[in-house]
Amino acid sequence: MTELPWCASTSQWNRDNHGMSSEKPAAHPRENRQQRLTDHVFQQGSATIGELVDLLGVSMMTVHRDIDELSRRGLVRKYRGGVSAMPSTVFESNAEYRMNAHVDAKRVIAMHAVEQVEPGMSVLLDDSTSALALARLLVDVTPLTVATNYLAAIDVLKNVHELRLICIGGDYSSTHDSFLGMQSIESIERLSVDIAFVSTSAMSASMTFHQEPEIVMIKRAMLASARHKVLLMDHSKMKRTALHRLAPLDDYDLLIVDEDVDPHYVDELRSRVEVQVAEDPEN
Repeated sequence: MTELPWCASTSQWNRDNHGMSSEKPAAHPRENRQQRLTDHVFQQGSATIGELVDLLGVSMMTVHRDIDELSRRGLVRKYRGGVSAMPSTVFESNAEYRMNAHVDAKRVIAMHAVEQVEPGMSVLLDDSTSALALARLLVDVTPLTVATNYLAAIDVLKNVHELRLICIGGDYSSTHDSFLGMQSIESIERLSVDIAFVSTSAMSASMTFHQEPEIVMIKRAMLASARHKVLLMDHSKMKRTALHRLAPLDDYDLLIVDEDVDPHYVDELRSRVEVQVAEDPEN
C-alpha cells in the first residue's frame, strides 16, 4: 500500500486526543439538554420556545441561551418565538450532531464489527461516526494498517503502537470533519485494502443513499478499493431515502445493525445481503 500525503494544516494536529479510550466520558447536563433539544427539533421540524421549556423543564432564559449556542454552531435556525431545523443536507451531515446521535447503538455495532478485523489486515474507514466507534476498538487489534479521511478517527489512531496510519487528504470540510474532493478520491483509488467499513444516512431494503453527491463519490471509491465491504447502520437510518443513490444493498458483503431494527425488516434485508444483528452484551 502506498502511504499518502497528509494535507491538513498543522494546527489540526494540535487537537487533544480524547479517543484512545473506548469509554465515552459522561456528558455534561447542558450537553444532554442541548442534545434533547436538537433531537426534538430535528424530529418535529420546528418548535416554539414554550414547547421547549415544557420539554426540558428549564427556564425560558436557559432555552434561549441553548438555542443561541446551537444556532452559532449551525445546528438549528432561530426565528422569533421558536426554532427550526436546518435543511436536512446541512443538519444530517453535521459532524457534531452525528457524534451525539444514537451513541449506544453505534457502540454495540462497532463491538460486532471489530470481530471482522484480524491483526495484519489493511482497513479503510469512512467519515461516519459508526466507523469512529470502530476506530476506538481497533487499538486492540494491532498490528494493522488503517486508512481514513476522517480527522476524528485520525486523532484516535495517530499514536497507536504497531498501527500504520494512512491519512487520506484533500479539501477539509468542517461540516463533516473530514477530507473530501478529487484529491481524496484519487488517493482512495490508489489503495487496495482487505476490508472497508462505511455507513450512510439512509437505506431501503434494496438501496443505500446519501444526501450529498461529494460524499457519495468518496464512499463509492472506498467500496471499490476494498475486497470485503461492511455496512454499519443503526435503526434510525432504516426505511429511509435520501437524494442520491449510493450503492445497491447487495454490493455489500455484510450489514451490521442494532437490535432495535424490526425483525421482519431484518428478514427482508437478508434476502439481499448477510445481516448480523448486534446485541448489547450489557442488556
